[in-house]
Amino acid sequence: MDNFKFDFGKSIAIPFISGVLGASLIIGGNYALSRINNNKDNNNENSISNSLNSSNSSSFNTSLISLEEFSQTGTSVAKKVLPSVVGIKVEFTVNSIFNRSTSTVIAEGSGVIITEDGYILTNNHVINSSSESLFYELSKANKVTVYLYNDETEYEATIVGMDEQTDLAVIKIDKTGLVTAELGDSDTVQVGEFAMAIGNPLGLQNSVSSGIISATNRKITSDGKTFTVIQTDAAINSGNSGGALVNSKGQIIGINTLKSAGNGVEGLGFSIPINSTKDIYKQLIEYNKVKRPHIGISGRDLSDSLAKANNLPVGIYITNIEDFSSAEKSGLKISDIIIKINGKDIKTMDELNEIKNTFNIGDEIKLTISRNGEEKEITLTLGEQP
Repeated sequence: MDNFKFDFGKSIAIPFISGVLGASLIIGGNYALSRINNNKDNNNENSISNSLNSSNSSSFNTSLISLEEFSQTGTSVAKKVLPSVVGIKVEFTVNSIFNRSTSTVIAEGSGVIITEDGYILTNNHVINSSSESLFYELSKANKVTVYLYNDETEYEATIVGMDEQTDLAVIKIDKTGLVTAELGDSDTVQVGEFAMAIGNPLGLQNSVSSGIISATNRKITSDGKTFTVIQTDAAINSGNSGGALVNSKGQIIGINTLKSAGNGVEGLGFSIPINSTKDIYKQLIEYNKVKRPHIGISGRDLSDSLAKANNLPVGIYITNIEDFSSAEKSGLKISDIIIKINGKDIKTMDELNEIKNTFNIGDEIKLTISRNGEEKEITLTLGEQP
């Protein structure tokens, strides 16, 4: 899997409030060109066909899809999904540190209806911004308003739960009988397949764009967090965050969340796979937070070069241990180097957390550590992340 690391100030935007897919239709042009060539030279076409067959191309689909069929797919998907996607308007307070004044700003995003009684899935950064500088700081949302498809009523929403680690959040409006989104299986998504994005770009409600899947299981890093996402070839616009990425069956396969921006950059959009959101939003609804297993350490990654320079093993150098944590209770100490978890070699905190999060609170894990040049195995019972 590929890994990317973005500098938000230069090349990446988690749209303050989101983004989606835009793509180009080339099928019609190919279809027209094929018809012209067919009328001009039948013999040439047969020659090309024979050449294709003789070059072991039987595994490729060389038939052309009509523009009408493509259009019918798009219209059918849009009609099915539009009622399940909402526009979100968020009111923030900006505190000026320089002149001690406050002001109100409005931002917009998107969301997906997941229950008929008003629960809506969106991005955490849509409703919870921690943006600040030397001159100002931005509060959490003061007011969240939801706009439904073909409904001019403004529905005030309450924030149910937020999870910064996955950039997901759930809000709720007081309304029943809503059209819920049909969730697909993001594990079966294939590169090149049809994709449609629906959301609220730049405040333009109920906007639809189409494209393809550019990559799956793409790992990207932003603000120190690593996400595994679906990549699309669409430009993402502010206001689409939290909106839907949809397949040709009208099933939600992702929540649009990131875009790459900058000179010479085009068609790099990213979506959180819907399968990875299911446990998160269920916990947010039930507990108003996500319950995760917790070890209770801070650490520094020892790369090959850094470890070699200091005559240490590759692993995670523990720099801090939280009071009363599982780490403290297990006997871990500052300067211990974690080199394995349950017998599996690890080199980074990201790897440790990824493996740790496959366990439940209360499970036991075995850490192999290096202490004063000697290896030692420590059994640790995972606690709950504060």
